Amino acid sequence: MEAPNTENQGRNASRVGIVHYFYDSYAIIELVKGNQNYLKYGDEVVTITIFNLAEIYWSVLNDFDENTAENIYRKFRDSVIDIDDETLKEAIKFRKKYKKNNLSYTDCIGYIYALKHKLVFLTGDKEFENLENVEFVK
Repeated sequence: MEAPNTENQGRNASRVGIVHYFYDSYAIIELVKGNQNYLKYGDEVVTITIFNLAEIYWSVLNDFDENTAENIYRKFRDSVIDIDDETLKEAIKFRKKYKKNNLSYTDCIGYIYALKHKLVFLTGDKEFENLENVEFVK
């Protein structure tokens, strides 16, 4: 998995026919756990936020050990993108709109970032299954 080219955040718009993903924490965790349904995403460019990285570190630390968690953290650290103020505000408004779905801040930020940057939101979280711009994989 490659880290995103942060100098070219608009890389997706110019590559017709190529799909790029924003990886929800769930997607990375499933990759780490070896979920066969996520194997085809293993060589894609990974884009996440610092919030996703925190969730991933937490999950791996709990499911494996500290050494594995450190290795996964280092592996995905360069995949972290910055979130601008407008994306953050839109994500919070999105969370409020879907309040009954109990969406996390992290998921909402990632989803709105994906929409704004023409990335497909890759997740297995059922709350996103029927939303636009989502590739849902269990």
